[in-house]
Amino acid sequence: MKKQVKVVGAVIENEQNEILCALRSPNMTLPNLWEFPGGKIEQGESPEQSLIREIDEELGCTIEVFDLVEDIVHEYPAVIVNLLTYRAKIINGSPIAKEHAELKWVPIQELKALEWAPADIPTIETLLTN
Repeated sequence: MKKQVKVVGAVIENEQNEILCALRSPNMTLPNLWEFPGGKIEQGESPEQSLIREIDEELGCTIEVFDLVEDIVHEYPAVIVNLLTYRAKIINGSPIAKEHAELKWVPIQELKALEWAPADIPTIETLLTN
């Protein structure tokens, strides 16, 4: 049976209606694909708590978490991922790529121009239709 992981991703929007996109580094699984920053939900954490912790660890800034955008189950060759994406906003600090190869702010309408990790694509579809 495949391993299952529950992860969270932050759809961080700025005042210009741009979304913060993170490029997975060459040494990560799914290298050089774009994703919404976030990570694994630890034991005893709510999805919102884990997202706040992960963004602090990965990007060095504090976010406020809002509504759920998507709840996706995606089956990769080695693992089944349950990805919960939430709208969020930076309330303290500026994002720094500590684990990712690159961060960039992208207008919502241009998100599809990037090559995304497959589990993140349904969130983009939802953002473009709302």
